[in-house]
Amino acid sequence: MTAVHVVLPGDVDDVTVPSGGNVYDRRLCEGLPGVHETALSESWPRPASTAGLAAALAAIPDGGVVLLDGIVACGVPEVVVPQAQRLRLAVLVHLPLADETGLTPADAADLDTRERETLRAAHVVVATSPWAARRLAAHHGLAPEKVHVVPPGTDPAPLVPGTDGVSQLLCVASVTPRKGQDLLVEALAAVEEPWRCTFAGPLRREPGFVARVRELVERHGLGDRIDLAGPLTGAALDDAYAAADLVILPSLAETYGMVVTEALARGVPVLATDVAGIAETLGVAGMTVPPGDAAALARGLRDWFGDPGRRRALRDAARVRRGMLAPWIETSRRMAAVLARL
Repeated sequence: MTAVHVVLPGDVDDVTVPSGGNVYDRRLCEGLPGVHETALSESWPRPASTAGLAAALAAIPDGGVVLLDGIVACGVPEVVVPQAQRLRLAVLVHLPLADETGLTPADAADLDTRERETLRAAHVVVATSPWAARRLAAHHGLAPEKVHVVPPGTDPAPLVPGTDGVSQLLCVASVTPRKGQDLLVEALAAVEEPWRCTFAGPLRREPGFVARVRELVERHGLGDRIDLAGPLTGAALDDAYAAADLVILPSLAETYGMVVTEALARGVPVLATDVAGIAETLGVAGMTVPPGDAAALARGLRDWFGDPGRRRALRDAARVRRGMLAPWIETSRRMAAVLARL
């Protein structure tokens, strides 16, 4: 395959703000041959300046194959679209811009319009799940054959022991409104059974929301049972998974949900919200509840605590699903095949 120019957000290797999108980008670059990587530190998708992106694209020779992370590309069609006349552009969409939580209707509509213009100009669009690909094609009026699916991979991991099989809970996600940790605190407060829960994820992306989560923890008197541990990576994250009896992902929106496969790779069941990206990834190896509903999340937790047979069945299903997960090398192989079409 010819050389590929990959344009990423500048925090792709920042261990203080780990994210599924950053992990995907990094592992993809490690697996693709002939990558020329450019990481741009701006407040994407609303950068203070587009000069760095414009210069990076202008420096690529005519006919160059370029893979752009959607968080960089989709908000600035005025920079990206003109380059589609001389470069072969592929845009990787981790999450549609308008799906981010907390946007005003006007801001969401503007980002949606900008994303549509960018994706229509791109030669190829890459989504991380079949559901996301179908949605992008339908929502933005893209030809289905233009949108390709390249799911994240999963690192092999040993089966973990958990704690007592019931009570140690783990939520791995940036503490942001879209991830729904405020709802999880409310749900946990309504559950009488003994439990402890670790919130593992960056705390500095949405400081106002983090303050709300802390206030809820304090209001419900859960400070000795909920640990806002901050971002965990490497051995620290492995240890958190090893102790977990159940992983919880209360997101309001996801296109894939890499935390789900990270848990299943270790044989840990999952309680998650029934949003399309998660449900498609999870299959029968966990429980789902409606998104944005703390009472439904509490009912899911009570089902987990109250039914030993259900817990055994979910652990068995997680172990079966574990054997079906594709490695990261398959992600790189599939992306290479997509880019080769350019």
